Amino acid sequence: MVEKYNIRTDLALEEKERFESDHVEVQGVILTEEYDEENEIRITTVRIETENGAKVMGKPVGSYITIEAPEMAVPDEGYHEEISQQLRKFIGELLPKRKMEKILVVGLGNRQVTPDALGPYVVDNLHITRHIIEEYGKYATGEDEVWSVSAIVPGVMGQTGMETVEVIRGVVAETKPDILLVIDALAARNSKRLNRTIQIADTGINPGSGVGNHRNAITEKTVGIPVIAIGVPTVVDAATIVGDTMDNLLSAVEVSESLKGMASVIKGYSPAEKYELIKELIAPHLNGMFVTPKDIDETVRRISYTISEALNMLFAASAT
Repeated sequence: MVEKYNIRTDLALEEKERFESDHVEVQGVILTEEYDEENEIRITTVRIETENGAKVMGKPVGSYITIEAPEMAVPDEGYHEEISQQLRKFIGELLPKRKMEKILVVGLGNRQVTPDALGPYVVDNLHITRHIIEEYGKYATGEDEVWSVSAIVPGVMGQTGMETVEVIRGVVAETKPDILLVIDALAARNSKRLNRTIQIADTGINPGSGVGNHRNAITEKTVGIPVIAIGVPTVVDAATIVGDTMDNLLSAVEVSESLKGMASVIKGYSPAEKYELIKELIAPHLNGMFVTPKDIDETVRRISYTISEALNMLFAASAT
């Protein structure tokens, strides 16, 4: 049943948690955690080291770093600055170890749909330097060593009629960056992670996969240069919310003698079985629906600024 349990999430951490809840050990996948008590920030790294692990997890071999910050949706400037510092550190760790000077940032998503506008908003706040360096040299930026930063917002297929990876390949061929960094909105399994989690991966990204829109992957194999992906979950599958509500309901009715039998039967279902049951119960009206918080406009703009500040700090540092 586990293999049929096709949960809608882009987070490698949640895929690993799913197997743990089903008491399935995934060979070739290593999970490590660290916790910053002062700032209440949890860092989880999922490393998929084998092809077998990649097949089971449904994600490519590589590293997936998840920053969970419960207060990230709150307008606390000092807290967001701390997140930016952490983000800068972990992106730097995923950069290839060879010397790199030119980076192309791609803001994926649709600016007209707020939960999907994270990528374009991040690009809006970046310090772009490629045109200055091309025209006047790197010393015009006031630094001895500086990244050459360029960025694009390629839109979505409904706007351009082109696969995003086709647009990116053309830009990469023309501008020849050393590395590609893509930013996109993601889907989560746990509603508590919405707008409170950032995932960084060195494996690239499949735009729209979390909401069922399977576009061509943006990876080193498809674009020819290393790809680092940054994503924030902004939507959750309706079936997930119904499932969480059902669990809460079952916990409540366990105290009722007349309903205790029903609760014990459903409690005996595995997470996979419960998820499939819920999908059947809510179809066709809610099946395929995704939900986002009501304050998404303000929250996405705030988080986009947090990410862009991390990137601006990283790119202002000496080229590695």
